[in-house]
Amino acid sequence: MKQQFIRNFAIIAHIDHGKSTLADRLIQLCEGIDVREFHDQLLDSMDIERERGITIKAQTVRLNYKAKDGHTYQLNLIDTPGHVDFSYEVSRSLAACEGSLLVVDATQGVEAQTLANVYQALDHNHEIIVALNKIDLPAAEPERIKEQIEDVIGLDCDNALMVSAKVGTGVQDVLEALVQSIPAPSGNETAPLKALLIDSWYDPYIGVVALVRIKDGVLKKGAKIKMMATNSCYTVEKVGFFTPKQYELDQLSTGEIGFMVAGIKSVSDARVGDTITTEQNPATSALEGFKPCVSVVFCSIFPIDTVDYTKLKDSLAKLSLNDASFSFEPETSQALGFGFRCGFLGLLHLEVIEERLTREYNLNLVTTAPSVEYRVHLNNGEEILLHNPSDMPDPTKIASIEEPWIMAKIIVPDQYLGSVLALCEEKRGVQENLTYIGTRVLATYRLPLNEVVYDFYDRLKSISRGYASFDYEIIGYEPGDLVRISIRINEEPVDALSMILHRSSAETRGRAMCLRLKELIPRHMFKIPIQAAIGGKIIARETIAPFRKDVTAKCYGGDISRKRKLLDKQKEGKKKMQAIGNVKIPHGTFLAALKTDRK
Repeated sequence: MKQQFIRNFAIIAHIDHGKSTLADRLIQLCEGIDVREFHDQLLDSMDIERERGITIKAQTVRLNYKAKDGHTYQLNLIDTPGHVDFSYEVSRSLAACEGSLLVVDATQGVEAQTLANVYQALDHNHEIIVALNKIDLPAAEPERIKEQIEDVIGLDCDNALMVSAKVGTGVQDVLEALVQSIPAPSGNETAPLKALLIDSWYDPYIGVVALVRIKDGVLKKGAKIKMMATNSCYTVEKVGFFTPKQYELDQLSTGEIGFMVAGIKSVSDARVGDTITTEQNPATSALEGFKPCVSVVFCSIFPIDTVDYTKLKDSLAKLSLNDASFSFEPETSQALGFGFRCGFLGLLHLEVIEERLTREYNLNLVTTAPSVEYRVHLNNGEEILLHNPSDMPDPTKIASIEEPWIMAKIIVPDQYLGSVLALCEEKRGVQENLTYIGTRVLATYRLPLNEVVYDFYDRLKSISRGYASFDYEIIGYEPGDLVRISIRINEEPVDALSMILHRSSAETRGRAMCLRLKELIPRHMFKIPIQAAIGGKIIARETIAPFRKDVTAKCYGGDISRKRKLLDKQKEGKKKMQAIGNVKIPHGTFLAALKTDRK
């Protein structure tokens, strides 16, 4: 198809604003979809996506639309993830398009993720079409929401489209606006091949499937291609597009979006954002914006039953085939046995992987408290990256520690503002900006990521009754007064419960953990001290009292020294027992301690 009849666009919206429903209606109105294959949330392929109402993997579909001007247009729709954890995938999806369809709920208005994704679209010089969804609901306030979009984002909403994706109102107008407003792709068909790799996933039958946008040149079946980031070469076996069913073609031309299969064995070899060119006639420079995926949040995963270790290892290997941003390596814990230290893009990514392991692979797991990556500067000038609190070097060898900080945008109704600001201050936040949007407030804060991964999101939702929306981006590393708290049970350190915290909150958290373990660990025949320590300094202690036999029961009458002698003898026995005895801690105790720590 000629370039002037191609339109590439992405749909961007906050969670639950009707993005997937609108995509369904657009697909139904265009040619090429078989009615028998259609079902709701067509582009959300995973069960978790449908249940939670979120998009995790970018999906694409090619639609043929006959416009009112008599021409048939090729519309390439990319349904992008909405969550902050997948912001890099969103940026690559937007780089593949010339325009965006911004969907805003006419009852809810602008939310935090709406802002983040719109700013990304503006950075890519997109033509943005505003669509107010759910206008059929009694609570819809389109005029107020239009003013809000103009005030907060600065987009002109005079021509905003009034849509109800559920009942189909205004969807035809959306298609016409896409054809009229979004520019056709630019690019030179005779230039050397330059294709953007938008996304990739693993198919067990044909290997890695790569989703590509052709910026210049032509991608032909049988061509020898080269990945510019890794310098690896492959032969193209298949090219085509999705409707969302796979259709094969002989070639993809400039401006088109489609898929490519080239015998790539691992998703890590097909990196999102990479530039694909031909081996014989390569492009001189790669497309801008490529960066390797970096894990931000880390935690350890252990099987509850040690027999499941091999099964867990195989399951993680299968998941990593489909997700290059997920990393894992073997780890051993004295308390929990054999497991894996895993890296994730964020907390939602962690939850999704954990849920898939439990549901798809039928595993019972223990997950340690999430932590972030620290930069530790040693006295000898060396710098090490620290993922696991138990690997922290001796404090005497450390010159300074840097932790990652984020810029957070929180949108909250003004009646909950005081509680939200108090929460941010408690988490060492630094206020950058405060803007009123009608009856809601946009608060911009700098926060340490370590405080956010612990319990920030849950508490934010609790104090705002679920009305607050939250989005963040990592802005860099800053030095902090950070310490490692180690938990000792009967003088023995328990590595699985180690934490790295700011010194100001260390004592509170250490005391809380000791109290929790006192409730969970069963009593023994000798007293058990539970201690929280920073290096050699004990900052909190609880003692589990021993079972006691009444050794003085047989003494009735007589001198007090007889009772004292029996009690001293018992005391000596207990001391000896404590020195040689092991504290038997049930496996469920650690599970309960770690779960309550994450709540």
